[in-house]
Amino acid sequence: MTPLRLGTRGSALALWQSRHIAERLAAIRPDVAVTLVEIESTGDRVVDVPLSHVEGTGFFTAAIERALLDGQVDIAVHSCKDLPVAATPGLLLAAIPTRGPVEDVLVARDGHTLATLPAGARVGTCSLRRTAQIRGRRPDLVCVPLRGNVPTRVARVTGGELDAIVLARAGLERLGLGAHITEVFDAADFLPAPAQGALAVQCRAGDAATAALLAALDDADSRAATMAERESLHVLGGGCSAPVGAAAMVRGGLLSLTAAVFDLADGRAVRASAAGPTPERVGADVAHAMLRQGAGALIDASRDAMAAMEGASS
Repeated sequence: MTPLRLGTRGSALALWQSRHIAERLAAIRPDVAVTLVEIESTGDRVVDVPLSHVEGTGFFTAAIERALLDGQVDIAVHSCKDLPVAATPGLLLAAIPTRGPVEDVLVARDGHTLATLPAGARVGTCSLRRTAQIRGRRPDLVCVPLRGNVPTRVARVTGGELDAIVLARAGLERLGLGAHITEVFDAADFLPAPAQGALAVQCRAGDAATAALLAALDDADSRAATMAERESLHVLGGGCSAPVGAAAMVRGGLLSLTAAVFDLADGRAVRASAAGPTPERVGADVAHAMLRQGAGALIDASRDAMAAMEGASS
């Protein structure tokens, strides 16, 4: 048997994702024995920092990438939306498997939807993008910071601490918690995070044999859609503090992308769409169209808001 060490975080969702990839690899190459190696990320250690401060900065991926570069593991599996948009030198994004559901969902007490939650209801979310879109629809609701793994977040609703939470559909369904969903948001209306629902499988750039093995997991349409979404975020100069949503799809060989940058105050959005055959071009075209409409000012305002929050808490 050929051994293959897979680096992963130790959360329930990360382990599900890594075991899923290990099973896919075993089906392709029965002679490969995949061993999961759990690696603690900064995000696993630091639990008192809002994710809106650190999303897209490598908060959950940097330690695993270092282990891959150092030869401690042979491949790494991440939630694609956690990867910084700038590629890490020496590493190859070898596969983006068939993407899971991209939508955000509501988990609420008493079966409520966003429209039926009572005035003043407390809604947990770790995302500026989600917060802005909630405020745009229900400015009377109170958005509160939310950290912890998926089961812990759900427990804050079932235990009565919060009235509702918003999180990714893919994570809930992968962990068998889909029965808690009370509303699935239309991805074209309530825009998800760039690359939401997608997995990213990395190896070292010079490891041709492993890259060839992982290439069998790659789904061309999923890669095209996620790359377009990530390119729009990259051109916008977004990252940890930018409330950016994006949703791309491939139909009949044509890639289309809609993205938006949201105003944190009231959910107002600068939005643009484009279509074409090349993910990078489509993503860049959408980003430039939003920048011409003033998206840069919204991104700057979100950074200023984050800086003010950090100053108030220090």
